[in-house]
Amino acid sequence: MKKDIKNIAIVRLSALGDIINSAVVLQFIKKEYPDAKIDWISEEIFSDILQNNKHLHTVHTVNLKKLKKTKSFSLLQKTFAELSMLPDYDIIIDMQGLLKSAAVARIIGKNTHGFDKNSIRESLAALFYKTTSSVPYEENVIKRNCFVVADALGFEITDAMILNKEPVFSQTKEFSLQREKKNIAFVIGASWPSKIYPKESVADICNRLQEQCYIIWGNASEKEDAEWIVQHSKYAELAPKLTLGELVSFISSMDLLIGNDTGPTHLAWAQNIPSITLLGPTTTRMIYETPKNTALKSPSKVNILKINKNDFSIKEIRPEDVTQKAKELLTNGL
Repeated sequence: MKKDIKNIAIVRLSALGDIINSAVVLQFIKKEYPDAKIDWISEEIFSDILQNNKHLHTVHTVNLKKLKKTKSFSLLQKTFAELSMLPDYDIIIDMQGLLKSAAVARIIGKNTHGFDKNSIRESLAALFYKTTSSVPYEENVIKRNCFVVADALGFEITDAMILNKEPVFSQTKEFSLQREKKNIAFVIGASWPSKIYPKESVADICNRLQEQCYIIWGNASEKEDAEWIVQHSKYAELAPKLTLGELVSFISSMDLLIGNDTGPTHLAWAQNIPSITLLGPTTTRMIYETPKNTALKSPSKVNILKINKNDFSIKEIRPEDVTQKAKELLTNGL
């Protein structure tokens, strides 16, 4: 164990779901290094999700998305200067394994650790690291996250530790929900159209369950679909407009969450809330299955090394199968 480590930086810039699935490591680091200060470097747009994590000392932000869009040299200089001025860290762990995250890690300091060239899609990123970990790219993403951090810091994160984790994020807001029925959240958005379960099927499930169903939305298009679902099910209600911090609290208040393979759905697992993830062009590699966090996969075969974004097979998942699984989770009271 590397007990001389007092200051740790974690680089995980994006995306929301990946940050959520990565942040579980913080509680394990703190158990091994209770006196260590842990900083996190994130894309500005996703940083709110981390702000209230009790294990973090500081969240530093970058805006590489804006930099890529504007190609602004002055913004590049500003970003480089701000990263260069961060404190001296005993170790900087890049959990993302992309060229951009590896470059950020290396600008911050020399004591960098990341995945080796055979464990990531952008193998050149490994050139930026002082030390590396080897873990198959096909391995479960949560296990990969835990392994690269534990390996860097000289301890082990076991399956039992992950299974018995404490909620990853703190709740900052109370929502008054009715308690006569079960409160079920539906996450209907996703980063790709092929990861989105049809709104007609969501309305069908709401009508089958006959519980209190909240439809979570994050942009105008999702709100339009959410309103359609509400119009077609008397059991469905539009969720309020939520910040990332409020989203944590809202999902933490639910009895069950059903959603696509996307960040807000991963939040249910992070907060130890029962969940069903609906998978079409992706696999259970993206989630950590537990007795109360499960997935329903469409019939299509998936090559995780070459995802087919035109695989719309998610629509083949039957609403009655989702309903049955939901009832099992709600009945078990897990």
